[in-house]
Amino acid sequence: VGAREGVVGDGEVLRLLILGDSAAAGVGAVHQGEALSGQLVGRLARAHRVCWSLWAQMGLDSQALLERLEQHAPQPFDVALLSIGVNDVTGMLTVDQWIARQQQLIEVLTDKFAVRLIVFSPLPPMHLFPALPQPLRWYLGHRAARFNARLAELTGHVHHCRMLDTHLAPVAGSMASDGFHPGPAIYSVWAEDAAQVIARHLTETASGKL
Repeated sequence: VGAREGVVGDGEVLRLLILGDSAAAGVGAVHQGEALSGQLVGRLARAHRVCWSLWAQMGLDSQALLERLEQHAPQPFDVALLSIGVNDVTGMLTVDQWIARQQQLIEVLTDKFAVRLIVFSPLPPMHLFPALPQPLRWYLGHRAARFNARLAELTGHVHHCRMLDTHLAPVAGSMASDGFHPGPAIYSVWAEDAAQVIARHLTETASGKL
């Protein structure tokens, strides 16, 4: 529930795209104001006029997100925040196949949408998800950790990409009632970390370091 695009704040314009799966869409929060998009936009709007869009849907994997971006009309953004991969971890992709799709996402966001900074969210520690039974929980957690390691390697070699080091581990009361999706407390930490990475990039860009 809530807006999926808008303009908030005063200052230099910042065009922000949040995209991906159910976590990007805010599943687990009652309202977008408590979700990743609302909490991130609120933080960035303290110093910028944020023109933001949310392109996210429950169940999306990397291939489905790529197809949506390819179908979408070109539109320029300064920053894109991605939450994608959980549905790839639960699927049949190998780590190499998944990384190839992340490279494609980088190319599309850069070439078609003129994104200057691409921020990847880490996959959550799925071995701690209360909704998953063992040994599935352990297996998916191991896959998620391998995906994260390769994603960190990829983003470390692309100058306009960053990977958040947010620890998305659930603690008591921080998950949604389904035991699988983040709750507002996790979205808050996630948004704060993303806001800091974005602010640091904007400061470095303004000072000519990039």
